[in-house]
Amino acid sequence: MRTLKCVIAYDGTAYAGWQRQTNGPTIQAAIEEAFVPLLGEAPTVTGAGRTDTGVHALGQVASVRVECAHDVNAIRRALNVRLAPDIRVLSVEDAAPEFHARFAATGKTYRYRIVTAEIVSPFDRWFVWHLPGRIQVEAMREAAAQCCGTHDFAAFQAAHSSVTDTVRTVTRVDLHPTGDGLIVEVHGDGFLRHMVRTMVGTLVDVGAGRRAPASIPALLRSGDRQRAGDTAPASGLTLVSVDYPAGVDLPHGTR
Repeated sequence: MRTLKCVIAYDGTAYAGWQRQTNGPTIQAAIEEAFVPLLGEAPTVTGAGRTDTGVHALGQVASVRVECAHDVNAIRRALNVRLAPDIRVLSVEDAAPEFHARFAATGKTYRYRIVTAEIVSPFDRWFVWHLPGRIQVEAMREAAAQCCGTHDFAAFQAAHSSVTDTVRTVTRVDLHPTGDGLIVEVHGDGFLRHMVRTMVGTLVDVGAGRRAPASIPALLRSGDRQRAGDTAPASGLTLVSVDYPAGVDLPHGTR
């Protein structure tokens, strides 16, 4: 038995998120099924982040325990042959037997793209939130700074979530103006369901003048989802990368 670490990119438009479920195709299910010809059965593939319906990834990380002697590059090629073109396994590596993509992760980076131009390119429409009109980026930056640090982010959590520990640490929220809009990049030690999308929706309220940057601390203290902004559309969100402690995923003998 060996543990593999896989880095995966996908266009999440056609999928009901990462996690296997019965109400539609998922990334996890597609990858598990792609393993069947190699293993004779579908293994459990564990992702570092359970991205929602329509959310994309450039660097999702997954771990899987398998019994096979194939070279890691042969495994990568075999998986990509069987996967739809909107999912690509970028790399496969042997990892430490105890490596777990979700529990070993120490941080994640998400990127959200907003297009404020009047017209959005048809090639971008599934990867952005189209908000034609002017937004005040400096006010959004001021509000974003209030989101950094260790806080109870219950106000930014999806309604009716069962998670009880809602304290997370956000290390940075960077805003990068582009020629046609804005990119919001968020890094933290972990994220609640819809947390980044609700944060973006709240920042957009600030940028549109509907709320003041100084209102963010009180919003966080309230823990009230109803006081935060709308949940930004899934299409604009991409999981960029996942952090791990140095050496945690290395096979024994190579640390």
